Amino acid sequence: MSVQVWTWILVGITFSLYFGIAIWARAGSTKEFYVAGGDVSPLANGMATAADWMSAASFISMAGIISFAGYDGSVYLMGWTGGYVLLALLLAPYLRKFGKFTVPDFIGDRYYSNTARTVAIICALIVSFTYVAGQMRGVGIVFSQFLQVDITLGVLIGMAVVLVFAFLGGMKGITYTQVAQYCVLIFAFMVPAFFISMQMTGNPIPQLGMGSKAEGGTYLLDKLDTLHTQLGFHEYTSGTKSTWDVFAITLALMAGTAGLPHVIVRFFTVPKVKDARKSAGYALLLIAILYTTAPAIAVFSRTNLIETVSNKEYNDIPVWFKNWENTGLIAWTDKNNDGKIQYVSGSALSSKKPIFTNKRGTNGERLISNANKSTNELYVDRDIMVLANPEIANLPNWVIALVAAGGLAAALSTAAGLLLVISTSVSHDLIKKQLKPNISEKGELMAARIAILIAIIISGIFGIYPPGFVAAVVALAFGLGAASFFPAIVLGIFDKRMNKEGAIAGMIVGISLMLFYMIRYKTGLIGIMEPRPVNEWWLGTSPEGFGSIAMLVNIIVSVIISRLTPAPSKKVQEIVESIRIPSGAGKASIH
Repeated sequence: MSVQVWTWILVGITFSLYFGIAIWARAGSTKEFYVAGGDVSPLANGMATAADWMSAASFISMAGIISFAGYDGSVYLMGWTGGYVLLALLLAPYLRKFGKFTVPDFIGDRYYSNTARTVAIICALIVSFTYVAGQMRGVGIVFSQFLQVDITLGVLIGMAVVLVFAFLGGMKGITYTQVAQYCVLIFAFMVPAFFISMQMTGNPIPQLGMGSKAEGGTYLLDKLDTLHTQLGFHEYTSGTKSTWDVFAITLALMAGTAGLPHVIVRFFTVPKVKDARKSAGYALLLIAILYTTAPAIAVFSRTNLIETVSNKEYNDIPVWFKNWENTGLIAWTDKNNDGKIQYVSGSALSSKKPIFTNKRGTNGERLISNANKSTNELYVDRDIMVLANPEIANLPNWVIALVAAGGLAAALSTAAGLLLVISTSVSHDLIKKQLKPNISEKGELMAARIAILIAIIISGIFGIYPPGFVAAVVALAFGLGAASFFPAIVLGIFDKRMNKEGAIAGMIVGISLMLFYMIRYKTGLIGIMEPRPVNEWWLGTSPEGFGSIAMLVNIIVSVIISRLTPAPSKKVQEIVESIRIPSGAGKASIH
């Protein structure tokens, strides 16, 4: 059977499973909608957390980023896994003991202020919408290639799918759907990795295959270093980022992980504090399976790509290249009319998104209008390296289709979690807690579902018009989380003297600084201002790493202002004392 038929079959089976779970787990109360009733087992919650966490950025884009960045890409592995250690040790058990439904709920009650709650709601919406943009783009990429539809239509289909299980089941439906999605995505990620590792090195374990000898007796990493230097790139195993920027990005990703509201809310769904710890442990183990495999996938895909396309005749190139070219995610221009694909360092298109015309070249390639006038160039979107890898390696069609199903599972699981955060921020933290305290449970549930519908529409727009690669967009969301939530939560748990004035000022300053830097140096203002160049970065800090600086500024502002203003009441300080001993917590508070 063809790849497309296999894809329809596997995607159809997995989607039917998701829909069935959503109908079975339909939420009938706000507690089920917000925290799945608070009685999810640690293992199920660990699997759901892993699926929630391993988004399109982890499944689709992380290995792609590493395959192009080489050693520098390790910041994503260190930051995202290290963040879970922070989360398990510093936040999860204490927040579970506090017993609220959401992060803005915690901040509003801990800092005894609706103003603090409102600032937290705004921060949650900014972080979540930035993050979900990457997920919807991932959905569009998978649909556009494997189901042969336009990326825009792919995003719209993804929106409809997420709407069903998020709208019906809330956290209850999302949790059990994510358990199924974890199984799908991890199977889909590992199967081609086993195939390709065996094919290239004779070792079926990809983590070991990456360091094994390839055909000809040369170690695979040495072979890739040689290919890189021959094409004018720096060695794959060497880095170009400064030590400071590596540290800053890693710290921002770690703190951002521990400050992301859609991850934190997962620990409110278990019955006991010790279950929150167990959930974090299970999640870290389950995540490690993919995260230790991603560097191997990056090496395999990069080696296969270079050997398949570099200095090859376009007319002799495998069909996968032309299929991805039709989606606009690979582009080639033949300026010297030799009909060969040149992939060398310094190619203007290697890092610049192509602008396609409606014309075809003499070789049948799609023509682009922003190519260099004198050299042959190749553009490869980082987000396709995992998805195209099985095709490049000429694996069976069912394996190629399996990767499509896994990519959709990864993107949809995280998108659902983020949309729930957006929904609860509006319905619970804004409407129930501030605007209409006397709203009925039925009315609150309806408000939550309407908020999800609106959030899906907005996230779909972001998915159709994304600001960058999936992993790059997601990294910015982590910077925003580190700059806003992480200090407020950690200081709220471990500093009795921290008051509402300090927390509010810190969050506002932190997220404003991060947004300013992100817009100025990464995304620009669409149609108004282009991003500023690398040589103007503050202290040589990339936008992905600037969350660390914004976080430190947040902490400094919070501590100074809290010491210059009145201390919290004795009652609030006693609450802080009580949650420091993370034991004895009952079920999440009923609101």
